[in-house]
Amino acid sequence: MSEDCCCSNNNTMILACSGGSNVGQLSNQAAIDLTREGVGKMFCLAGIGGQLSGFVQSVKDVDNLVVIDGCQVGCAKAILEKNGIENKNYMVITDLGIEKNKDFNLNPVDLETVKTEVKKGLNT
Repeated sequence: MSEDCCCSNNNTMILACSGGSNVGQLSNQAAIDLTREGVGKMFCLAGIGGQLSGFVQSVKDVDNLVVIDGCQVGCAKAILEKNGIENKNYMVITDLGIEKNKDFNLNPVDLETVKTEVKKGLNT
């Protein structure tokens, strides 16, 4: 089933919060951009949250996982914990000094900051 949603041969999977705020959408856009840049491959967090077995198993089997939460509420982190998935490369956008708000006109500088931090995390 998971082959039908965002899966690839790339060994880095990216899971992104897509919440109803600027930081949720920054998370989502960063995952899209990083996928386009070949850093990893975005995967369906909703499928994992829905506890669809193929999605959950795909995440458990992946070599490298990047999880981007928009804020300290930590929805993506909670989804992983609920499904017994270890989270090694985790970041929270508000921890980068980006303030959460309801402005969906994303700041390009903020987007680059998020992408840079994800890449740094993968190189350590």
